[in-house]
Amino acid sequence: MQITLKLFATFRNGRFKVAEQELAEGCDVRQVVLSLGLTEEEIGIVMLNGRHGELDSKLSHGDTLSLFPLVGGG
Repeated sequence: MQITLKLFATFRNGRFKVAEQELAEGCDVRQVVLSLGLTEEEIGIVMLNGRHGELDSKLSHGDTLSLFPLVGGG
């Protein structure tokens, strides 16, 4: 299946902004996160098709997955 993957802020460093990804059927968000070399602890917000998602959310063909890092500062 194919999804659109969007990375934001520091997740773009050395990677990409938007990419089409070919994934196995039944893949979840966690598998995508780990395949990018990210840890679960680095994830701040998961958006799946413009709505809040979870690491356990299953992906489907045509989905758009957006990943945002935790934001620090004050």
